Amino acid sequence: MSDLFAALKQKVAGKNVTIVFPEGLDERILTAVGRLAEENVLQPIVIGDQEAVVQKAKELGLTLEKVEIVDPRSYEGMNEMVAAFIERRKGKVTEEDARNILLDENYFGTMLVYMGKAHGLVSGAAHSTADTVRPALQIIKTKPGIRKTSGVFIMVRGDEKYVFADCAINIAPDSQDLAEIAVESAQTAKMFDIEPRVAMLSFSTKGSAKSPETEKVIEAVRLAKEMAPDLTLDGEFQFDAAFVPSVAKKKAPDSVIQGDANVFIFPSLEAGNIGYKIAQRLGNFEAVGPILQGLNQPVNDLSRGCNAEDVYKLSLITAAQALAAME
Repeated sequence: MSDLFAALKQKVAGKNVTIVFPEGLDERILTAVGRLAEENVLQPIVIGDQEAVVQKAKELGLTLEKVEIVDPRSYEGMNEMVAAFIERRKGKVTEEDARNILLDENYFGTMLVYMGKAHGLVSGAAHSTADTVRPALQIIKTKPGIRKTSGVFIMVRGDEKYVFADCAINIAPDSQDLAEIAVESAQTAKMFDIEPRVAMLSFSTKGSAKSPETEKVIEAVRLAKEMAPDLTLDGEFQFDAAFVPSVAKKKAPDSVIQGDANVFIFPSLEAGNIGYKIAQRLGNFEAVGPILQGLNQPVNDLSRGCNAEDVYKLSLITAAQALAAME
């Protein structure tokens, strides 16, 4: 695990990536932000009342000399932001509504990203997932050709690294959703130096069972291959056929995946969530995530039970996503 984040740190350090942290009075956020700034890994922007944030940092024994603190209530660019927000929401809000909404730190921080004042956002230490993701979906929105955002976990055990998706967002993805998740997950894999070999999972391997559920995955495979013809991807697979070479040889001898998949696309959130937790608890894998993908610019959601180390790591991931988006 340390190697994984050492590589990410090396990748983003010195690249002047700016990340917004809306929860400026949370001690876990401030502790991580102070460390990120002191190590010159990225440029943090903390949202909050300057005096209150500085006082909180002082109580924690932290220096925020290299951290920019922005207060929505005194932000000089608020008129420009209000106009941009109204335009982005296509007239669904009045100017008065916009000014009130943008006092919310998550909306304000997301607009900083949208307007190019920052490259990404990390929130959720003191907010629900909905509070973090909703502004991103309304303002930053998904990439062209991607209908929905999705959530992946990087599963790490020693030198082993795998991508599991979607384990966090979409309850019942259809074939198009699964195809998009597969293509986006492959891009996420590359960010972690994983050369993607994508398996679309089911309870059937290459037609061994037939039902609407298996047909959904078969269609997803077809769509994903259309979207990314150069991607090494196949399915439908039972997990063992995707992961065990001897099983693949028997069940899918003609597949490009021969028990060597490293990106696993689950057919439903139920399956994905159960699957990653089994790997985590019984297989002793560490689960890094959820990492949100599919947005035009990166926004990531912390668990409210997170610690400062979790904030630090997710910030590195967000910075790496921002770099990838710039390329």
